[in-house]
Amino acid sequence: MRELHELTALDQARAIRNREVSPVELTRHYLDRIERLDPRVGAFVTVTAERALEQAAALERDLPDGPLAGVPIPIKDLNLVKDVPISFGSSTYEGFVAPVDDSVVERLRDAGTVMLGKTATPEFGMPCYTETYLSPPTRTPWDLTLSAGGSSGGAAAAVAAGLAPAAQGSDGAGSIRIPASVCGLFGIKPTRGRISFAPIIPDLAGMSTNGPIARNVADAAALLDVMTHNNLGDLYLAPPHEGTFLECATREPGKLRIARYSTPVVPDTEVDPEVMAAYEEASKTLAALGHEVVDIDPPFAPDVVPQFVTLWYAFACMHPVAEELTGRLRPLTAWLRERGFATPAPDFLQAQSSLQLATRFGLMVTDAFDAVLTPTVTQPPRPIGWFEEGDDPEETFERMKRFAAFPAIYNVSGQPAVNLPTYWTDQGLPIGVMLAGRIGGEGTLISLSAQVEAYKGSFWGDRRPELW
Repeated sequence: MRELHELTALDQARAIRNREVSPVELTRHYLDRIERLDPRVGAFVTVTAERALEQAAALERDLPDGPLAGVPIPIKDLNLVKDVPISFGSSTYEGFVAPVDDSVVERLRDAGTVMLGKTATPEFGMPCYTETYLSPPTRTPWDLTLSAGGSSGGAAAAVAAGLAPAAQGSDGAGSIRIPASVCGLFGIKPTRGRISFAPIIPDLAGMSTNGPIARNVADAAALLDVMTHNNLGDLYLAPPHEGTFLECATREPGKLRIARYSTPVVPDTEVDPEVMAAYEEASKTLAALGHEVVDIDPPFAPDVVPQFVTLWYAFACMHPVAEELTGRLRPLTAWLRERGFATPAPDFLQAQSSLQLATRFGLMVTDAFDAVLTPTVTQPPRPIGWFEEGDDPEETFERMKRFAAFPAIYNVSGQPAVNLPTYWTDQGLPIGVMLAGRIGGEGTLISLSAQVEAYKGSFWGDRRPELW
């Protein structure tokens, strides 16, 4: 057998069911790798080794049915796990212990997955890079001088470094797709309302959702099956999906009509030539697979950007921070919160109203197609510290907007979207492309992504990070 971390999550679960490996053995393998390698990567903010081994031992006695039973899956540090510290990426919450489980955590536990610990996230999940006052910067394993992105940076870095086979993440403005791109992974932002945030975290504008990050399509689809659920009181419900998402990964998508555009919605944003090369290569791959690829104008206009920014300012204020602890906030967070608290409620409501109107018109364009292709981010992975050069929060925010100029619009619209890790630079750095689908269309995106993966002979091929 290959090294355990070389196996896919589904292969690991199959080996456990066949008694070729035990849950405890697999968990110990990952805990050992985390101890040896994570100081270089910065993927985890909390490691729950004792708890993980207890869970694994219990699974050896009673393994539930399910495709991922016995497999370790870490939880992002924006999600509550009862009796485990949670900081939301902020030193203002240092020492706080979650009083309850998020319902998605319950789903993962009931499915027989093992929680290795909490993965790093930036302060309150607001930035698209993972650098905090709590732990070392989170780095892409493909080049440890470069950022792993955010806000699911720790989740993506853990998977790409072989510290976990797959991971739970969340995405409010590209927070799964951005780190998936810079870490060379497949990540899914599901349709709005597919996965509940119960019992505490509110839905509000419906921008954010939980979702899976993995090295391949089938693992991510299986994890999405486990995570999918709703609870009483959820404000949004996704259209029902027949069958499983994992089945979609084995199903031919048929001939699809795919739109594409590469003009960012954020004005005055340049797209790096390497990113354009990834976009063009993906377009050729889709055409070679028999799909019709059609150029379109961007379905959303630049006037949505200031409306989105208004909401983003307000979202930065959602976590209560005691007055005496505000000095612990990072400069960007403090800058965002200052603007959020200064935003009148009517301005917030008008911004949300404008975004809903833009979505209604945008969906009239995108719904004419089975999928929409764009770049995921506008540049290759950025160096650690690059976003905060100059110590000017406003400049940091502008760099974030331009770097992540494509993914957030699909949080606004609620459409499902995935990152496909299809391209690698001559320096060995991953650059992803994004496919968005119709509301409720995760199955089509998964089938199409699996077809691309098979055509390319797996996303990673023979590539592995040096520390692998």
